[in-house]
Amino acid sequence: MSFDPSTRLPVGKLPAGLLGPLLATFGPGDPDVIVGAGVGRDAAAIAVGDRILVVKTDPITFASDNAAAYLVDVNANDLACLGATPRWMLVTALLPAGITAGEVSAQFEALRLASQARGIALIGGHTEVTTGLDRTILVGCLLGETTPERLLRPGGARPGDRLLLTKSLAIEGTALLATELGSLLEAGIGREMRDRARALLDSPGISVLNDAQTLLATGGITALHDVTEGGLAMAVREIAAAANAGARLDPRSIPILAETTAVAGYLELDPLGMLGSGSLLATAAPETVSKLIAAAEAAGFAVHDIGQILPSAKGIHLHDNGTVGDLPTFDTDEVSRALNEFRYQVEGEGAP
Repeated sequence: MSFDPSTRLPVGKLPAGLLGPLLATFGPGDPDVIVGAGVGRDAAAIAVGDRILVVKTDPITFASDNAAAYLVDVNANDLACLGATPRWMLVTALLPAGITAGEVSAQFEALRLASQARGIALIGGHTEVTTGLDRTILVGCLLGETTPERLLRPGGARPGDRLLLTKSLAIEGTALLATELGSLLEAGIGREMRDRARALLDSPGISVLNDAQTLLATGGITALHDVTEGGLAMAVREIAAAANAGARLDPRSIPILAETTAVAGYLELDPLGMLGSGSLLATAAPETVSKLIAAAEAAGFAVHDIGQILPSAKGIHLHDNGTVGDLPTFDTDEVSRALNEFRYQVEGEGAP
């Protein structure tokens, strides 16, 4: 797909048809780069002696509350998808004009606590107060390590592999909307349901470190992908694109919490396109699925068989009780769309 240079892009991830050719111009370059830039690749991997250094950068742009916890977990999740242990983090903090010294101190303390909880050392970064922002923007650069034997390279999914999803759909998006649009949702779905949705940030939370480590230790996993912006629909497309494959998603097999159903229903959002950290998408050899489900249950989380990897020529689609349809594409994440539409109705609101 080609793009006219004058095309105005929507809020969200760059379209794969634009981003892919741009990343392809980078080329491999350095022979020590094992995993480089590419659509659907969660992080980079670099050979350093007998170890593999795995590196990721990700910002937090949606959340205003709990941004530090979001930052640590979304970056750590992507390292886990390559079989790495998160170790060291640098943070760029872009602070809005008018922020107070006390607010900055509170954000630094939140970063310290969030990193400490994941066993990650904060080793530096950059800070500045800058114009044009209405809230703090945090950008993380996380480094971790693994071994050549434990590295899980992107693109390993194979036709016939089963698509697996841990926990439930749109955990992060549900919690984020309940926090950022709390009064609006209280009026629409009730305080109790709104509070339950908010609480998803803490339980089950948005970390997939345990999910990834458990599945990799059990065996049979061919690819892992964190479900982030663009939701499960984007994650399926990305895990398939990395392997030059197609995919079939069975919507009736996708787990969805009552809280997500309530939030998405009231705001008229499609949960398939909602920000989804907290659940992990995996592909696995069919004969290992029952073992993986049992191992996950023993480790305290659920794994659901939601579809299959197909040959590339089969495309990517939904298969609902015999009816075949296209998997939706979300140029803008449904959470971002809702925040853009409703946030200023509740401007200044945080959790009471």
